[in-house]
Amino acid sequence: MKVIFILAAAEADPVTAEQLEEIIEADELEVAPLPDGRGFSVTSDGQVVEIRREQTAGELHLPPKLVTGTEAAKQALREARSVYRLSVNQGGDQPSVAVFEALWCARALMSVVTGVLLDVSAFKLHEPGDVAEITELEFDIRDHVTLHAVEAAEGDVWIHSHGMDKFGARDLEAFHLKQEDLPAVETFFHQLCTDLAFGQGPEPGALVETGEGDGFRLQPSESARAKLLGLGLDFFEGHEGAYFTIVSADGRHTVSEVLAPYRGRFDEEDPELTERLLAHAQQNLPAFKGRFLRKGLMEPTQFLVRVRFETHPDAEGPPAQEDLWAEVLAWEEGSLVARLVDGSSQTTEWRKGVQVELDESRVNALAVTHEGQTLDSEELEALLGAEKPS
Repeated sequence: MKVIFILAAAEADPVTAEQLEEIIEADELEVAPLPDGRGFSVTSDGQVVEIRREQTAGELHLPPKLVTGTEAAKQALREARSVYRLSVNQGGDQPSVAVFEALWCARALMSVVTGVLLDVSAFKLHEPGDVAEITELEFDIRDHVTLHAVEAAEGDVWIHSHGMDKFGARDLEAFHLKQEDLPAVETFFHQLCTDLAFGQGPEPGALVETGEGDGFRLQPSESARAKLLGLGLDFFEGHEGAYFTIVSADGRHTVSEVLAPYRGRFDEEDPELTERLLAHAQQNLPAFKGRFLRKGLMEPTQFLVRVRFETHPDAEGPPAQEDLWAEVLAWEEGSLVARLVDGSSQTTEWRKGVQVELDESRVNALAVTHEGQTLDSEELEALLGAEKPS
């Protein structure tokens, strides 16, 4: 078993197996003391999480510059009086299951101790609210990995991930990238890491076609790095572990062509289209609202609104803005409750599945789906036209 999370607690007194059992209160879970008496195991559907406690945190041997989290979380990590090390058997057909079992155990512990949770391989610090969101909302790989971009030469960037080890998978890396490639690279990495976390990633060396006429392969870093010119072993100090290097279909360290399908996601919307969508939303919002309020309980129709959110990809820079779509769940007077259907690409604050309360005046575009298909403009006009006075 391998330690994947460390709960740093402010309390010196231990949590007992009996306490944890009371917190979990689930018949399908089995909590038992470990043979050495230094913790306990939690078994659920064949998955086992071992929780071992130590009186003092001691030295965690983490690179301080890599650990991410709020200052309060970092302070809590430094001042912890005991730690709980959560271990799992990695891999399997569904690697993410063991990770989530460990997160649920951490959440139970954090309901009775004051502390923060350290993701050992991703160097991420999670506070109690973070753990609750991760376990309740849809899977978002950004909760589990950290991407680092390092300048290898002037204008030449090496990007790599941290955090895949807890899924029993190798981290990813790619070379010879430019700064302007980074938004597309991040999306590409997140998609590929998600596949690996669910045990659906490509086999090493196998050609993966992108659908745009290009492809890539995952090559073990032990052999791929040897083909890099101008980068000595000292460049990879602290990153000597096993990675998967993303290379082109013919094995070259150039993957810019693979990113073509991802670059378009970050293109600015045509200002004229933005104005047309806004004018349409303002004109049709009353009819849209009226039709939503008449929606039948079993009607296979979704009412979607688009709203502009402020996101903060860089705490030191100005806030960015991003238009996100959300499914309307409830509507009262001038405000509505909705669930985000396409989480932010800039931050996990506005993630897919989060419920938000919005002022209807912020709506800048409308859409309706029926049985999973988005209505075209004529179908939408016909649907809303029935709500307008003749």
